[in-house]
Amino acid sequence: MNELSDSVLLRRIADALERLAPPPLASSTLSDGDAFIWHADGERLEAVPRVNRVNIGLLKGLARQRASLEDNTRRFADGLPANNALLWGARGTGKSSLVKAVHAAVNAAIERPLALVEIHREDIPSLPRLLALLKASDRRCILFCDDLSFDGEDAAYKSLKAVLEGGIEGRPDNVVFYATSNRRHLMPRDMIDNERSTAINPSEAVEEKVSLSDRFGLWLGFHACDQDTYFAIVDGYAEAYGLPIGTDDLHAQAVEWSMTRGSRSGRVAWQFIQDLAGRLGKRLD
Repeated sequence: MNELSDSVLLRRIADALERLAPPPLASSTLSDGDAFIWHADGERLEAVPRVNRVNIGLLKGLARQRASLEDNTRRFADGLPANNALLWGARGTGKSSLVKAVHAAVNAAIERPLALVEIHREDIPSLPRLLALLKASDRRCILFCDDLSFDGEDAAYKSLKAVLEGGIEGRPDNVVFYATSNRRHLMPRDMIDNERSTAINPSEAVEEKVSLSDRFGLWLGFHACDQDTYFAIVDGYAEAYGLPIGTDDLHAQAVEWSMTRGSRSGRVAWQFIQDLAGRLGKRLD
């Protein structure tokens, strides 16, 4: 009798816990939108209804980078050969903004829009599973990783190398990989130097590290902007959002803002515009 009672009690507890547990989140399909986030823990895609991006016309001082990335993306959309792209350089200079803006600009001009799929840096080890999922679709996809870099004993870069070009299957024909990084070679110099000091053949160890960046056929460098470019960015935002302020006053406040931040960049300009719009009682819609 006690054993039967215990069995009933355990079953009731199990049923109660099952009711309390949240249901598994459903995975979006590539037909559910144009932008997605990959969640490695549940191996699912989450559709993003509204992408956080700026109009490509507001990205000033990036004409060369824009032309190269836009041309590469259009060729990919047309089914022509295209390169993986590494956008590297100073913080806040518009690397990730350009990827998202180019995606929107190219999609506006084609019949079958490209899907933009973001994978977080910490989920890179799950990249082979994500590529298998994307390969099963006939939709062309830009796989995007923002702020990609590797530190210390992190060995995830080896799996990234393999899936980009070096594996047996290589990159699926319907996927191109775009990444942004503050580092040209995706890892700090002391990490490369450490590999040199501990390797049997130092030059081969360094070559393995540097070869990761070589998997990206298109390298686009981004650098801190000069004052004229900084003013052009600020002017573009002020005009686009109809901020009621004269040019001289706008520039004077923009200079003061940049001095408090110790730098000039697209990010600093946008942060200034947000502060200015708030003080002027204007919404940035």
